[in-house]
Amino acid sequence: MHITNILSQYFGKFAKTEFPSFIQRFINRTYVNSLGLNMSEFRNAKFYKSLNDLFTRELAIPRQIDSNPDNFISPADSFITQCGTLEKDLLLQIKGMEYSVEEMLTYNCANNFKKLNNGSYMNFYLSPKDYHRYHAPCDFKINKLVHVPGKLYPVNIKYLNKQIDLFIENERVILECIHNEKLFYMVFVGALNVGQMVFDFEPKVETNSDIRDIQVYEYEDLKVNKGDCLGYFKMGSTVVMVWEESFVQLENLLDQSVKYGQVIAKNFK
Repeated sequence: MHITNILSQYFGKFAKTEFPSFIQRFINRTYVNSLGLNMSEFRNAKFYKSLNDLFTRELAIPRQIDSNPDNFISPADSFITQCGTLEKDLLLQIKGMEYSVEEMLTYNCANNFKKLNNGSYMNFYLSPKDYHRYHAPCDFKINKLVHVPGKLYPVNIKYLNKQIDLFIENERVILECIHNEKLFYMVFVGALNVGQMVFDFEPKVETNSDIRDIQVYEYEDLKVNKGDCLGYFKMGSTVVMVWEESFVQLENLLDQSVKYGQVIAKNFK
């Protein structure tokens, strides 16, 4: 097991511990104040029973989302670190650092590699202060979930600039999705500290564990609606979305913060 996984498991044990209420309130208040969390849409920090409970908090006030069926919304509150058009099958981790979409998706998605050539992509970085739940960006059907065990390097801007092939080496969960008979992928990348990802529709997925082999789950008729909660990160991390060629037109959001519910792309007409 890589040192990043071990460190993340230790931090995870701390984060899920429910301390006596006066200690927990102090931990929560310190976390909120030190990171400058905006809690206006959530319950007061004192009500969360553990740090992990605070990390994975649900919205207490429902978020208004774009309802146009031709628009994709951001799956999470995040920062767009990179986006654009694939050069054949290459996309950017960060400016000046390329990697292959085929390596990221693994051979388990090989039947669709050609469809993705010259497609579109967008990287969403969730910092520790962000809302950690991820949502359906449109109405779609899930064909397949692929869990790829791996390391848990940090995914912040500093590491994106220095760690080659970070999104290929890190543990990740891949969703193969169909919207209006067109293909896109959502890739959820694990990161240092806790390193766990939860998927509400597939409780068998267990990240940052002793699992060493790729796990594949296939579905016959698993449909989700735009805005549905798919699950959550137990700390900040990254989502990568990749669309097949001539599917979407991306909004100009590079180096900008986005909110879950905000339009990030529109279907080509």
